[in-house]
Amino acid sequence: MDLLLDSFLSALLLIWSIDPELLVIVQVSLKVSAISTLIAGVVGIPAGFLIAFRPFRGKRLVITVLNTLLAMPTVVIGLFVYAFISRRGIFGAFDLLYTQKAIIIGQMILIIPIVTTFTIAAISRIDERYRKTALTLGANVFQTALIIIREARFGIVASIIVAFGRVIAEVGISMMLGGNAKGFTRTMTTAMALEYDKGEFVLSVALGIVLLMVSFGMNVFFNYFQGKARV
Repeated sequence: MDLLLDSFLSALLLIWSIDPELLVIVQVSLKVSAISTLIAGVVGIPAGFLIAFRPFRGKRLVITVLNTLLAMPTVVIGLFVYAFISRRGIFGAFDLLYTQKAIIIGQMILIIPIVTTFTIAAISRIDERYRKTALTLGANVFQTALIIIREARFGIVASIIVAFGRVIAEVGISMMLGGNAKGFTRTMTTAMALEYDKGEFVLSVALGIVLLMVSFGMNVFFNYFQGKARV
């Protein structure tokens, strides 16, 4: 108990002093997580809208596959991407392995199904009369899509927040594809794992506190967004 309390107090002092090593680790984590989430949103939201909005053959199978991918272990994705970007892989000439780009690729694969599935669920709940009314009033397909997305915005924003929370807290992909290089590919989770193995708990606890603060901040933003939108 004393060890935990001492580590916690030392971690707070480390955060308060804005330790350079801590700052770099947090910056790398936020950068790769934000970029992968942005790309997943650009890909997943339109894909989810098209799957939910348009009937097509095999639609149920596509949704089933997406739901299955939600449970994909991060180490499986890391192994899959590693096989493609390693020196003997198809994309080995691009020297992507053990870079931030490799982490972003892996994280993007991890969360695109999350954003897509949540978007499908959000849009599927919208009453069909919205679409019919918009078309009756002369709206084109693009305008109708914007109306539906606006009505489903809470679910879509929730998908982005869940996706961001998933990647910023994952460790398998970052470790396998990033290599945990200090000052370059070391994220909060990989640094916590490393410091734990070394028996150094202060930095691990400090990073854990920052990670919880980021998650809490994202949820506060989402609740604020919901409250402002409903006023």
